[in-house]
Amino acid sequence: MVNKRYYNVPKDQEGGPPPLDESWWEAVMAEDEALSALTLSRTAGVSPAVPKNNAHHTSFEQAAVDWALAESLFLEDRICIMQVTGHNRGGLLVSGQGLQGFVPVSHLLELTGDRCGIIPDDWANAYLNCTLRLKIIECDQERGRVVFSERAALAEPGSRNHLLNRLHPGDCVLGTVTNITDFGVFVDMGGVEGLIHVSEISWGRVRHPSDVVSYGQNIEVYVINVNQERSRVALSLKRMYPNPWESADARYQPGLITDAVITSIVPFGAFARLEEGLDGLIHISETYQDGEHVPPDELFCEGQKVKVRVLHVDAANQRLGLSTNLTS
Repeated sequence: MVNKRYYNVPKDQEGGPPPLDESWWEAVMAEDEALSALTLSRTAGVSPAVPKNNAHHTSFEQAAVDWALAESLFLEDRICIMQVTGHNRGGLLVSGQGLQGFVPVSHLLELTGDRCGIIPDDWANAYLNCTLRLKIIECDQERGRVVFSERAALAEPGSRNHLLNRLHPGDCVLGTVTNITDFGVFVDMGGVEGLIHVSEISWGRVRHPSDVVSYGQNIEVYVINVNQERSRVALSLKRMYPNPWESADARYQPGLITDAVITSIVPFGAFARLEEGLDGLIHISETYQDGEHVPPDELFCEGQKVKVRVLHVDAANQRLGLSTNLTS
């Protein structure tokens, strides 16, 4: 279990972190396309389909789900043993103990860190008929959905509920990066996984979360929101640090010449970082060398240190215009 330490950091000026609507969490269930194959009829007692072990794993049979047991296992955060009965692109189908459901690829121990969220056929076939120690991380009878996690089962039974009761918005907690996806980073805090959405990773531009954090890394994160009912925790990495844009207007006046590092080259120019979280655009019309205009892809490479002149600063919209023409 991850060692945890909590402390308070200053809240936003409005008195605390802003509330998150459900759209913020759409990224968490990016496996919904795969999960849709398990959607039950809304008739009570009808369960997700169990695939026959054919080449495509798309033929299904119906069976009953013990929803009372599923709810009990979920609420009590208990471990159950399930057998893998099939798979689709998003993960494994499991059955046992009167239950059936789905294990997203992002919650499989052996496949943690998979960036595309698609389970390789060779791995999936190796799982068939194997038994897994799992915990239920989502139980929704109305939608006919039971979602399991192998990673969650690493924590002791009941640890999720204990941790959720201790977590509060504004806390900071030490956790371990357990998965990195296009939409964000999952962090285990000792029985509960929280999500750092890509928009909460850095005050600056982030091309992919893996550019900032790595699998297995221990990091401190800021708790934005805790939804105990759905066991969801919204986290932030950037809120652990001051927002550099708040003072950018005062520190980077137009005409200032300063050092920067090229972070990415795009068709319309290049982005350069003045400091952590503060990136500006060198537009294609502002790329010069020795007084001559040079296309960005010929002038720059990622990681290159350059001198730039500040053209304008729009801190409210987090935009910063730069030029390599050092004379006004």
